[in-house]
Amino acid sequence: MSAPTDLRVEYRPAPLGLTERAPRIGWRLPSGARAQRAYRISGTAGGRAWNTGWVESDRSLFVPYGGPPLVSREAVRCAVQVRTDAGLSAWSEPVEWEMGLLDPGDWVADWIGPAEDEVPPPGFRPGYHLRGEFTVERAVTRARVYATAHGLYELFLNGERVGDRELTPGFTAYRSHLHVQAYDVTGLVRTGGNVLGAVLSDGWYRGRTSYHRLPDGFGDRTALLVQLHADHEDGTATVAGTGPGWRSAIGTIRAADFFDGVAADLRAEPPGWSTPGPAGGDWAPVAVRERPRARLVSSPAPPVRRLQEVRPVAITRPRRGRHIVDFGQNLGGWVRLSDLGPAGTQLSLTHAEALTPDGRDVNTASGQATLHWYQPARGIQTDRVVSGGAGGGAFEPRHTRHGFRYLRVDGHPGEIAPGAVTAVAVSSDLPRTGWFRCSDERVNRLHDIAYWTYRNQACDVPMAEITRELSGWTDFGWNIRGARLLNDVSGLAAKWLADLAADQWPDGTVRNYAPDPLGPGSLAARFAIPHGQAGFGDAAVSVPWETWRAYGDDGLLERQYPSMTAWVDRVARIARDERHPVRRAARPVPAPHEEFLWDTGYHFGEHLEPGPPKPMVTLSRRRFAEIADLDTFTAAVVEEMEARDHAAFATAYFHRSARLLSRIAGVLGRTEDAGRYGRLADDVRAAWQAEFITADGRLTCDTQATHLRALAYGLVPEGLRARTAARLVELIHAAGTRPGTGLPTTHLLLPVLASNGHLDLAYELLLRRGSRSWMSVIDNGGTTFWETWDGMAPDGTTMLALNMPTRASVVEFLHGHVAGLRLDEDVPAYRRFTVAPQPGGGLTWAEVKFDCPYGRIEVAWRAEEGRFSLDVTVPPGTAAGVVLPDGSRAEAGPGTHAFAARAAPLDSGVA
Repeated sequence: MSAPTDLRVEYRPAPLGLTERAPRIGWRLPSGARAQRAYRISGTAGGRAWNTGWVESDRSLFVPYGGPPLVSREAVRCAVQVRTDAGLSAWSEPVEWEMGLLDPGDWVADWIGPAEDEVPPPGFRPGYHLRGEFTVERAVTRARVYATAHGLYELFLNGERVGDRELTPGFTAYRSHLHVQAYDVTGLVRTGGNVLGAVLSDGWYRGRTSYHRLPDGFGDRTALLVQLHADHEDGTATVAGTGPGWRSAIGTIRAADFFDGVAADLRAEPPGWSTPGPAGGDWAPVAVRERPRARLVSSPAPPVRRLQEVRPVAITRPRRGRHIVDFGQNLGGWVRLSDLGPAGTQLSLTHAEALTPDGRDVNTASGQATLHWYQPARGIQTDRVVSGGAGGGAFEPRHTRHGFRYLRVDGHPGEIAPGAVTAVAVSSDLPRTGWFRCSDERVNRLHDIAYWTYRNQACDVPMAEITRELSGWTDFGWNIRGARLLNDVSGLAAKWLADLAADQWPDGTVRNYAPDPLGPGSLAARFAIPHGQAGFGDAAVSVPWETWRAYGDDGLLERQYPSMTAWVDRVARIARDERHPVRRAARPVPAPHEEFLWDTGYHFGEHLEPGPPKPMVTLSRRRFAEIADLDTFTAAVVEEMEARDHAAFATAYFHRSARLLSRIAGVLGRTEDAGRYGRLADDVRAAWQAEFITADGRLTCDTQATHLRALAYGLVPEGLRARTAARLVELIHAAGTRPGTGLPTTHLLLPVLASNGHLDLAYELLLRRGSRSWMSVIDNGGTTFWETWDGMAPDGTTMLALNMPTRASVVEFLHGHVAGLRLDEDVPAYRRFTVAPQPGGGLTWAEVKFDCPYGRIEVAWRAEEGRFSLDVTVPPGTAAGVVLPDGSRAEAGPGTHAFAARAAPLDSGVA
């Protein structure tokens, strides 16, 4: 019998520098196995051998590794053997990993920073070169570098760039934990003199962040920590790292910021700055920084890398000295420009997601924040470079990240050839797990657009968009379901949830984004939109739940449990203790159900819901003129938004989070909590029904979004589901057969219709063209999904961001209903799944491939000549329930299965 395959540790195949003291491993069962009955793990750790012996268990995901306690820098190697229904397997190929520095005392290096007499103003903060020398006296058998920073760093050893990670150490909750990167530098260390060098810039730590674009959210001084261990044959080691003997200088990067971009003078590179021997330039002693309290840990998320290079599809020259480059794809990353003109040539590179309607310039509107009128953008997404001339090197600004399809280059005296400019897509290196194709190329194009949208969004945190904020907004709570169908987001979600919990307030309030640079008492905190909003803060519960469903990590549920309960308890407390003034005036004596209504606070509500504009504030012109400062304006906005009654919206999420928390408590064996939160969910649902369902069964909030939430979250009684769905259909038709959903519920629209007897309308909305449609993205030249339904008009005008994952959620319908592959509610990681294709829209075939934790699932159906045929591949250790369009059912175990049924007449779809 064959062996288990694809061994991985925590969320990665072979981590280097792991700081989980009791790591868990996972594997896929041998082909032909239906079920695992027992496993054993054998391995070595630093020369110590162990064997777990046979463990009677069917578990193959997140299994304790079973060896001795691990110590810092220890190399670990282990293999797995399993007993299955098919017999005894062979031993797997081993998985290897290496531990990082586990204890604070392992760090002998000092935190250092550049020699700054005072903090430079934003927009003028350089990238500093830091340099330190060390000597290695004998041959090296193994060498590792461990590094992190307050800011962004690039590391060099003896003139060579170390590793292929970008934007390190990433975006973390710096007050709580810092991510440390480990690198294998065995081949770079020399016997004799060596030089460690680094380029250090602001990054997320002290750069401009979020919509307010104010700096210094986590601190106003950058810092670097690097420690190198070079092991020798005799068991000794040379340890070197950052310390007071290091020196700093300003190099080529004269300014670096995510919003303002990079300004560089390639003539100013200090010669020899990262190689042994004398270094040119003006160097000064570094400042030794105080060691932060934050824990130094490895990240479960995949690193950010340069994932793809995109060549131009067109370069135009609207006037002398100006080039417009079209890369044909909206992406997150930067541009590499090799033709910079003669030495001293000054170029500016402006990045944009669109062109102006006349096509002669870039349109930077999507990069303008809507809430920073008090701080005008200065050259948003614009890099500036001074050419070093022939041999001066190419320009590649690795200390920023832009969202763009188009590039405007100003100042170049000649013609820029297509081979001289390249767009570099830079995102988290998430493994691809999902693919979809069907007979309609327009639908295939939608899927490709969704893939790019999700990929652009993931950059160490799940960003809402890629130009104007660069923040991990908690709308990931409703975007994760689509994102996980295309990529493995398990590590990204685990990393982000740790940030969310770290920045959660003591009273349970979940901030609008994680990590949150708005520290207590900071200048930026005064300008923050109030935190703890319904739908957004509920990501504290929904993201762990959806991650568990997709990947089966109950350890993550356990880790996040205090965060989840704190959030739900906080909402329950607000619902019990506070009442909306309008409701209080209407009913001086509260009805019994009101203690379960969440009807106060600041909420976005159904944000960007189509329809008549809903102004943020309705201040009179005179009142607006009286407002003299931002604090007063912010207070006025908050006061007016809090006066609105979002009870139907907020209470729906209150119910959903309480219900999910009850189920999570059940998974964790917390029986008492499961019952308590289950009763709370029942009471909240009863309150919602009492307040928002009339005596004749209508919903008082007569919107598409409210009806969708009511159906998706089980808020309406079973006897009213058909009526509620029928009213939803009426509302859609009344809107011109167009969606009426905003950011929170768009992902529910097509699946809810398909699951409630209105598959034909779901296909009609999918294929409809014109305003407020999915196909409008293709028709209007979009390559990623927009923030609003009509983010780009036929005349080229744009609105808000042009890369936002909300409408990329169409993949939920494509995978789950068109192809028919659905994750069961209560059996995680696709150990049991459903295959139930729902053909329509004139499609004649569809297929989906998905790499679940147990292996690859394949579903392919075809309808032709009155017959429906379906092929399903079920991976080892899993089972599938199959439902054919004619209603017939079957069970499928591991292997490939063929099914057939009579095909219904094909609907022609919508042109």
